[in-house]
Amino acid sequence: MGNCFGKESLSSENFTTPGRAVGGAAVPEPAPRAAVPKISGQGRSLGGGYAPDTIDARAAAARAAEDRAARASQPKGKLGQALAREKQQTRVGTLSEASRDERRRKDADEAAEARNYN
Repeated sequence: MGNCFGKESLSSENFTTPGRAVGGAAVPEPAPRAAVPKISGQGRSLGGGYAPDTIDARAAAARAAEDRAARASQPKGKLGQALAREKQQTRVGTLSEASRDERRRKDADEAAEARNYN
């Protein structure tokens, strides 16, 4: 049985070379492994109390969160500065700016309408 696009041979090529007898060939030995390093000193025991030089996980997480908050509060580039200005605006400031923009737009529309009328 073979590939339909393969060549067809009249003689059986699979059996043209001499074979091996069962148990006749030696199995290659695996490559030697590196030696396990020796552990010097005493290992740590599981459980028990905290050593005096270790930091509480909750305190370390709180300190990391404070550091991230301090870095995030610093404006980064042009967009960061614009965002900081928007965050500093109050509701009254935001509404007055929107009103000012709307008045300018209406004034520009009235001026364009006057020019087109004459």
